[in-house]
Amino acid sequence: MRFSLYYSHLFVPLQAFMEHMLLEIVLIVVGIAVVLWGADRFTDGASGLARRLKVSELVIGLTVVALGTSLPEFMVSFMSVLRGSSDMSVGNILGSNIFNILVILGASAMMRPMMVEKTLLRRDIPLCFAASVLLVVFAFTSDMIARWEGLLLVAFFCGYLFVAYRIAVKDRKGAQDEIREENTPLPKLVLYILVGMAALVFGGRVLVDNAASVAHEIGISESVIGMTILAGGTSLPEFATSVLAAKKGSLGLAFGNAIGSNVFNIAFVIGSCSSIVPMAVTEIRMLDWYMLVGSVVLVWLVAFTRRTINAWEGFLLVLCYLTYLTCLILR
Repeated sequence: MRFSLYYSHLFVPLQAFMEHMLLEIVLIVVGIAVVLWGADRFTDGASGLARRLKVSELVIGLTVVALGTSLPEFMVSFMSVLRGSSDMSVGNILGSNIFNILVILGASAMMRPMMVEKTLLRRDIPLCFAASVLLVVFAFTSDMIARWEGLLLVAFFCGYLFVAYRIAVKDRKGAQDEIREENTPLPKLVLYILVGMAALVFGGRVLVDNAASVAHEIGISESVIGMTILAGGTSLPEFATSVLAAKKGSLGLAFGNAIGSNVFNIAFVIGSCSSIVPMAVTEIRMLDWYMLVGSVVLVWLVAFTRRTINAWEGFLLVLCYLTYLTCLILR
């Protein structure tokens, strides 16, 4: 009788807690899957619609594809801000950017040594560094990213996009853009866009709500959840794109995708979210800011040596991320 009471008072609540936790973890995985599926459908629909409107592949690559691979980060961050979890939103972007630099580029280099173009060393990586430093400065001034600071980040992104477009047009001067014919019916493309957006909204809401709940129940900060589970999940499109591109020999695409996504995440995602609702960053630690800026500096130094990232250098980048991840978990 006494054992039965002891069991009911201790083990029954514990069993209920574990079942509830397991359900939330399953919903997090489901949320990530739905967000990634929605981003894929949205990108397919938007790309097809652009081709039907006779927009060049160049413009599609600079706009739709860049937006598509960063849509998961945007939606998760936006939902987090609306929910009042600004630290989770900023943590998601910081974690995604660190993951992009160290894991995606590292894994791509381990697949095949990566030659680094001069434009990446002279323009894209320094601009990625500038965006990272700008975010750190904004965060340190008042522990909050104000609305005007968000608008400035959006303006930075617009300038980056304009410069990238002008240089791409200049590089291809004299060559006519090849616009691939799109045979998918227009209603189907519109349906892809609408279904993709709906999946992004639904999956983002499920993902953020359950991730925040898990963080509260096990007593860790929302920023850590953002920098680990959410960052890894929402970076899957960039990871798949870059690693597959490296495997096929498209090393410029693999490198440019990771760097461009980082600029997009900081300048557009955080910029647009903080333009709507000012974002508090009280739970982000010094180590996280150091890693955000330091990872860009590290990959620039590695790439600058011989304009190549070898397999062992790629392994070093991945090892740095694993060390940082260990510090996050122990923290």
